[in-house]
Amino acid sequence: MQDLGTLGSGASAAYGVSADGRVAIGTAQYYDEYWYELLRAFRWTIAEGMRNLGTLGGHESWAFGVSADGHVVVGESYNATGELRAFRWQNGVMQDLGVLPDGGWSGASGVSADGEVVVGSSYNAAAQLRAFRWTAATGMQDLGTLGGSESAAIGVSADGSVVVGWARSGEQDRAFRWTAAGGMQDLGTLGGNSYAYGVSADGRAVVGLSINTAGQQCAFRWTAARGIEDLNRTYASLLTNGSRLGAAYAISHDGRYIVGQGYNAATRRSEAFLLDTGFPLRGDVSRDGCIDDADLLRVLFEFGGRGYRNEDINWDGVVDDADLLEVLFNFGSGC
Repeated sequence: MQDLGTLGSGASAAYGVSADGRVAIGTAQYYDEYWYELLRAFRWTIAEGMRNLGTLGGHESWAFGVSADGHVVVGESYNATGELRAFRWQNGVMQDLGVLPDGGWSGASGVSADGEVVVGSSYNAAAQLRAFRWTAATGMQDLGTLGGSESAAIGVSADGSVVVGWARSGEQDRAFRWTAAGGMQDLGTLGGNSYAYGVSADGRAVVGLSINTAGQQCAFRWTAARGIEDLNRTYASLLTNGSRLGAAYAISHDGRYIVGQGYNAATRRSEAFLLDTGFPLRGDVSRDGCIDDADLLRVLFEFGGRGYRNEDINWDGVVDDADLLEVLFNFGSGC
């Protein structure tokens, strides 16, 4: 664990990281020219350390998401009139993304791999919180609800086509998965409220937390094939007696690794966890558990293509020799 420092005052917190781990973003305390202690969005790199990203004209800002290459940062900031607005930062410029029509506050929580799609939440004209999806071409789009009055978007897939978060449904908050074709899909619950926080690059796996029938907070994973599943049950053999996985906050681009917070009975404290689910195997492009000709052909057909996708096994934004070698080195595994 490496200390990333501060912006001159006492505390800082990181909320996002680039695909290669070289750029981190978050919020840190900062002293202005009058020695007032404020909060500012930051971008940290190995070469430059922690950089203050400024504001939209107000006093404070927060960064919550970063693109795969680390060049685009999103979050929220006060503007010159004291209103909180979602922002998109790139090349030293912080852009105000506005609000839903006649709405108030807005804040961005996630961004696609290429930095072109931003998701978050904004109040609408009726002062109801609504999930949004923003692009330069369409502006801020209200993603609707699950029948209730409010929703919030938290995560987005690599290409920006799948958005996850929570929405009100009857008397409960429910995790959702949104696509342009299917609209907002209720991912279900383990008993009580549920909230989706992270999604794999291809949008096929979603993680979050839900309250079970016993009133306990549980980390979950959702897939179309298995529905919503309690990770405490699925991976019970990996947990010591009394330990629990309470919340899953993020999932790796290939869906294999899940991180979050839980309770460690051995130390009697809340701790961060990293869960290796074992699937998919390295080089399993088709996600069928077997590294074979089908995976090799997919990499060859996409060879030279740019963009973050399953064929980009090392997740560097281009399908090239390195990805082909990953398939070849692991050829036959799982078959």
